[in-house]
Amino acid sequence: MKSFNELLVKQRDFFQTGKTKDVAFRMQSLSKLSTMIKSHEAEIMAALKKDLNKSEFEAYMSEIGILLEEIRFSLKNIKKWSRPQKVKSALAQVGSKSFIYPEPYGVALIISPWNYPIQLTFSPLIGAIAAGNCAVLKPSELTPETSKLMAELIENTFPSEYITVLQGDAETTQVLLMEKFDSIFFTGSVTVGKVIMEAAAKHLTPVTLELGGKSPCIVHKDANLKLAAKRIAWGKFINAGQTCVAPDYLYIHRAVRDKFIHSLKEAITEIYSDDVFKSGKFTRIVSDRHFKRLVTFLEDGKIIHGGRHHSDLLTIEPTVLSEVTWEDPVMQEEIFGPILPIFEFENEIAMINKINELPKPLALYIFSESMDFQQTILNKISFGGGCINDTVYHLSSPYLPFGGVGESGMGAYHGKGSFDVFSHQKGVLKQTTSFDLPLRYPHRKNALKQLKRFIK
Repeated sequence: MKSFNELLVKQRDFFQTGKTKDVAFRMQSLSKLSTMIKSHEAEIMAALKKDLNKSEFEAYMSEIGILLEEIRFSLKNIKKWSRPQKVKSALAQVGSKSFIYPEPYGVALIISPWNYPIQLTFSPLIGAIAAGNCAVLKPSELTPETSKLMAELIENTFPSEYITVLQGDAETTQVLLMEKFDSIFFTGSVTVGKVIMEAAAKHLTPVTLELGGKSPCIVHKDANLKLAAKRIAWGKFINAGQTCVAPDYLYIHRAVRDKFIHSLKEAITEIYSDDVFKSGKFTRIVSDRHFKRLVTFLEDGKIIHGGRHHSDLLTIEPTVLSEVTWEDPVMQEEIFGPILPIFEFENEIAMINKINELPKPLALYIFSESMDFQQTILNKISFGGGCINDTVYHLSSPYLPFGGVGESGMGAYHGKGSFDVFSHQKGVLKQTTSFDLPLRYPHRKNALKQLKRFIK
């Protein structure tokens, strides 16, 4: 097995020069990354088309555009984020000044998935650069054209001792995890996340895990049904449902179930056409293994929309299932495909209790005009993040932290969160030498009594 120790030594040596800590260097690097993405937009779209059949519109919206906005936001704020922050000192430290110094961890390992290969590789990289780290990027082998292109672009833009891309399969990742990194950022499945965390524990390396889970979407009887259907159809079936925050299943109030389903069918056809095989613009399933896994879910419940699939094209049309049970295979794991099971509810408490029986989801979506109902869900269900009267959109905001809780992940990024997740907050107290408080020393008469009076 190939060792990557030599590469890490070079990156660590480069980090020790202090060059990456210079804010001007960080800003220059972010600008280079932005220019790289813009000038190779056509190649990026072509690679995504080959790997996943992503349309140009979807590739720009969900991969390229979101990165350019993230870089712009970071460039605008990086000077402020990087400055030491002055904070108050306690009464017992009278005469002192206190500061928080954000400092980079050092060499970061970023392991990215296949579903949004460009965005989910470069988005954490933006944070690593902004915070002043070196970085090793390990993209997925399931999107080979995109991974190859990223490796070429990074190699032509940055020196390998600063940022590099390592291609390979799971064995490459295993070898990388044997090395000691200063920070590990992983996006992927819960199962692999546990492996990453176990490996990191051997070196006590800080870990950020962006995982997934079964994200519920709740449609109350007072929701704007037509708009809810359109936004749910978009959020669920974009990227063929291969989105970690896609609605995994719907909970619809019984009183509006039939009306909503009618609107949902209309929305699916409007957004994705009535024949995704003929249109050729619907994202394909990433591999034959994932395709076969998803096809087995079509046997659960009753198909009330879609259901057609084409193995040669690795494509499954947007599908809606009813009469699904919680014991069915489709409800035993994150679907991660264009299949949407529907449940109905009448009793709010029973519905909330059922969601709370499951692992805490990465996302949750509420469609309701009732402030009381919205607040009830927010207060009683723990989840990573989400939307009220929308789906997925929250992850594109640089002002909102994005991350999971419990089995859906740990740590959050985007915007300042990306800077923070790759930074250590170093607390420093600068003490005066103009005087010295005698209360701190134990040799005085009645020292304990005076100390208690002072602290009180």
